[in-house]
Amino acid sequence: MLIFLGAAFSFSVVMIGTTMPTPLYPIYQEAFGFSQLMITIIFAAYAFGVIAALVTTGRWSDQLGRRPILLGGLACSIISDLVFWQADGLTMILAGRVLSGLSAGIFTGTATVAVLELAPPHWRERATFFATAANMGGLGLGPMLAGVLSQYLPAPLVLTYLVHIALAILAVICVWRAPETVKKPSHPKLSFQRLNVPPEVRGVFVPAAIAGFAGFAVCGFFTSIAPAMMSNVLGYDNRLLIGVVAGSIFIASTLGQFLQDKLPLHLRLPAGCATLVVGVSPVALGIHTQSLALFMAGAIIAGMGQGIAFRAGMGAIAAASPPAERAAVTSTFFIVAYIAISVPVIGIGLMASVISLQSTGVIFSIFVGAMAAVALLILLWRGRHTGR
Repeated sequence: MLIFLGAAFSFSVVMIGTTMPTPLYPIYQEAFGFSQLMITIIFAAYAFGVIAALVTTGRWSDQLGRRPILLGGLACSIISDLVFWQADGLTMILAGRVLSGLSAGIFTGTATVAVLELAPPHWRERATFFATAANMGGLGLGPMLAGVLSQYLPAPLVLTYLVHIALAILAVICVWRAPETVKKPSHPKLSFQRLNVPPEVRGVFVPAAIAGFAGFAVCGFFTSIAPAMMSNVLGYDNRLLIGVVAGSIFIASTLGQFLQDKLPLHLRLPAGCATLVVGVSPVALGIHTQSLALFMAGAIIAGMGQGIAFRAGMGAIAAASPPAERAAVTSTFFIVAYIAISVPVIGIGLMASVISLQSTGVIFSIFVGAMAAVALLILLWRGRHTGR
């Protein structure tokens, strides 16, 4: 039981490290004179690290074992903290973000499987939720932890990373003590993770990918633009509050993934899309009217929609994929998700340099809502067509 919880804790620690910088962006912006566009590029560098790790190391844990890969991910996380701690300008901050992305990409697939494999027999049914909660919950706790440390304690650009290094060292101990769950081949063959969507899966993959893109784009919005939106548009510069708002979408996503089990199977993905459409409406209205209450309510509703759509989409894709193609299709879905986290926020930065940040936020919310609505319409059309 303790080994299982230790694996889940390690998963959370790595994901906490990936979102910790969110409340710190205004400090970096003031210290180094970064534009809003540069902040979004710094954020997006993380996604490129994730994608590189997913494609490169996605299948390595089957060959080298779970523990070496997890320890490698934790090493990247700790090095990322050290780079951020010593950062003296753009180059080191970008390097820290890429290393943080590598740690998340290494951990996402391997840690999910490790948590499932280490679960005690009577916890097996709940193990998937524990893995999901460790992942998304960690992403939500990252901004909150950094927010409280940077707002109320000295040396925010040092203490935040020292605290995370301490947590990561505990995680290393947990992984080190965990048994290996893979029988390693005598001659490991390391290869890149192949990406593919077979023709018979595309009917399920397309709406799931569109919904996933919209949901992850919202997550990227809140973890990259929330500090600027909170201070420049809504008028709040308390870093704990910024962290709570940025983290709330991930906590709500965890709740949404839990609640989707209560829905009939055929309604899960449409319900996620519909909830996402509903959620971005108060986000846009909150930005337009400069209302924190609406902005945060939208984050929570959209986060629940993202969680429902993401887990339902993953389940539908896995069920529709031939066993031999499942890993390739799942990896392709994750690539779409992390492109959604990176590319749209760079577009936000570009747009905000031409028009106001407030108008940019409203336009982006409408764009995300439209994407989720398109996915919903495709699902409804497919449902009627299948029904006939």
